[in-house]
Amino acid sequence: MKLALVCVFVCSALLLPLQCRSQEPAKPADEKPAADAKPASDAPKKENPVKSSPSSLASGKKKYGQDCAMCHGKEGAGDGDLAEDMHLKLRDFRDATTLKDVADGDIYNIINNGKGKMMGEEGRLKPDEIWDIVNFVRSLPKK
Repeated sequence: MKLALVCVFVCSALLLPLQCRSQEPAKPADEKPAADAKPASDAPKKENPVKSSPSSLASGKKKYGQDCAMCHGKEGAGDGDLAEDMHLKLRDFRDATTLKDVADGDIYNIINNGKGKMMGEEGRLKPDEIWDIVNFVRSLPKK
């Protein structure tokens, strides 16, 4: 519980300057596009341009641990402390069927833009770093 509160505080402290600099007010979480909505026109529609390699997976694992694990869990089981505290039921990325019908570009867009209560990276990570996270998430069922 204490760890979750620390995570929320740290995330809030990191995100507050970004929200203050924004010229547009942030949209509430329920205004984000649904998962089956068409991706934005500037969204990557092509296949993942970053090949899955040991260096890509290591980078993706590091970024995942920093930005995703608090909700999605260290191993991708959807059992992170913050998700538990917020009573969220998240998908288990260790199950190969979870993302079977989801394109890499769609995963990229969710990480970048957010979905539901999940805030997106929205410029905090470079595109290649997000693709590294996509590669890492894709590797979870193989472990």
